[in-house]
Amino acid sequence: MHWFPERQGGLDRVYFELSRALPQAGVTVAGLVTGSENVAIQTHSTIRAFAPQKVSLPARWRGMRAAFAETVEEQNPDIVVSHFALYTLPLIDRLKERPFVIHFHGPWADEGAVEGSSGLRHAAKRWVENQVYRRAAAAIVLSRAFAEVLATRYGYPREKIHVIPGGIDAPRFAVAATQDEARERLNLPGSRPTVVAVRRLVPRMGLENLIAAIDIVRRGIPDIALIIAGRGPLQAQLTQQIKSLGLEKNISLIGFISDEDLPFLYRAADLSIVPSVALEGFGLIAAESLAAGTPCLVSPVGGLPEVVSALSADLVLRSPAASDISDAISATLQGRKTLPDDASCRAYAAENFDWKNIASRVADMYRLALR
Repeated sequence: MHWFPERQGGLDRVYFELSRALPQAGVTVAGLVTGSENVAIQTHSTIRAFAPQKVSLPARWRGMRAAFAETVEEQNPDIVVSHFALYTLPLIDRLKERPFVIHFHGPWADEGAVEGSSGLRHAAKRWVENQVYRRAAAAIVLSRAFAEVLATRYGYPREKIHVIPGGIDAPRFAVAATQDEARERLNLPGSRPTVVAVRRLVPRMGLENLIAAIDIVRRGIPDIALIIAGRGPLQAQLTQQIKSLGLEKNISLIGFISDEDLPFLYRAADLSIVPSVALEGFGLIAAESLAAGTPCLVSPVGGLPEVVSALSADLVLRSPAASDISDAISATLQGRKTLPDDASCRAYAAENFDWKNIASRVADMYRLALR
């Protein structure tokens, strides 16, 4: 969809990391994304940009067809794999030539509708998705929850769906810094109970409920600090909510957090939280936080519980409502609820989500599609 170093997003991070991890699992990768000429330079032409993101959609489609034809001629690939239906649509007439697999990252049309897309736009996106998905010999989804979405919303055959969670570079997140050292690096107060949420500022992320929850939590924990890292269209609305509740001293919207600082942000927190209210297929952020040694509370939405429940059922909120979020945060910070320690979190994340293991499973799935 985009090249991750140039634009941040969950789908883009998975594609970026998978393209780097698959060669270690015996898969030679030739990738196509939207982006700048720097993509090919950074990857030694393993991944190339077929068009800039900001050109018209017809221009992007023409670029994809030309780049795909060139790649096929140069590489003669065994298998074609799609991560985004919109850019696969112009290749419909070429998808019968080789085994074709989709990575289903979520219901693209429904995500847009939740974030305000019109009915016509929703219908067009759903049509694009259906045109691509029905041609796939197999599908990889990030969770059992999204396997159900693909089967019921799109009518995709259940027997062709394979659940493989998203991956993380576990050693990168397992920084050696103490909590105090991480806070010092990021210029955060050293003694305040601190909660972190790394989220795009869009409606389905549940940030409005989280802010309302902190208003409740501070009645018992006056120095509670919530740090929200991320950008998005709700910036002004969330800022106004924080101001209207008088939470300026408790909540900080810090915007973009660099890849270099992200592990230290998780490490600096007493706990992290993913309060999504809709369409959360996996919860990469939860896995990252655990890899940093910080327990992560998640709402019981989509695939989020699948990421953490095997480690501790107490990491799953009763609901994404403000009252249930505040209860869980207060109980944890006041010692009434004991969550897994840092060593347990790190070991669990490394065993279940490290890219070495995940890429091997994806490679096996590709080989199965070749039979």
